[in-house]
Amino acid sequence: MGRIDSHQHFWRFDPARDAWITDDMARIRRDFLPLDLQPLLQAHGFDGCVVVQSDQSEAENAFQLANAAAHDFIKGVVGWVDLRADDVEERLAHYRQFEKLKGFRHVLQGETDRMLMLRPYFQRGIAALGPHGFTYDLLILPDQLLAAAELAAAFPSQPFVLDHLAKPPIKAQLVEAWARDLHALAAQPNVCCKVSGLVTEADWQHWQPSDFGPYLDVVFAAFGPQRLMFGSDWPVCEVAGGYGRALGMVEAYVQPFSAEAQDLFWGGNATRFYGL
Repeated sequence: MGRIDSHQHFWRFDPARDAWITDDMARIRRDFLPLDLQPLLQAHGFDGCVVVQSDQSEAENAFQLANAAAHDFIKGVVGWVDLRADDVEERLAHYRQFEKLKGFRHVLQGETDRMLMLRPYFQRGIAALGPHGFTYDLLILPDQLLAAAELAAAFPSQPFVLDHLAKPPIKAQLVEAWARDLHALAAQPNVCCKVSGLVTEADWQHWQPSDFGPYLDVVFAAFGPQRLMFGSDWPVCEVAGGYGRALGMVEAYVQPFSAEAQDLFWGGNATRFYGL
């Protein structure tokens, strides 16, 4: 499959729906569509990408699946279903017909109930994913890492992937508590992790590549080369330096690794995890 960007987004900007895009993120208050990303992927030697939901609706699935059907470089879609709904089995059965729909995500980081993923009605939805072959992306914050570890332990055959390293407090340069809880999640062998979304957790205007070393050291030690994959988090990364700069920081870090480890990181692990 070659080089895969395992985490990016497309949207037609809607100020009400996309209220998470605040005033200080004005650069991304516009449409971002496949033809905006394709030249970036080509310029940086990527063969394909995985698009991840940013709106919690089934209309989002239809939009992203249409994008994927129209563009071969979109290799997979991570969509959304209401895992708490009574008809979750029915919805998952419906989505099996779409070959490029690989898994689902819920915006757990934004939930008032920080332990939502451990509630029986949510776990019933997680249990339904496995028989249909769907993956699950964990979008959480550091305070939810231990709950995520408990979730992953409860479903040992369910493939999980952690998005954005759970958004460590890079700008505040705090490592210890996050690192401890990240190791607890990484101890579950069914969990992978995306090296994605880091630049937006740093000082957007002034970050240096050295700011990320302590966090990358932790995640590579915790997960190892077999369970890590690159994701750009484009276009969100545009608020903090853009695609090329975010990518370059990670490329410099992994440059000393073996050719085999780099092949896994840049595409092999994403291809295996999502079944691309």
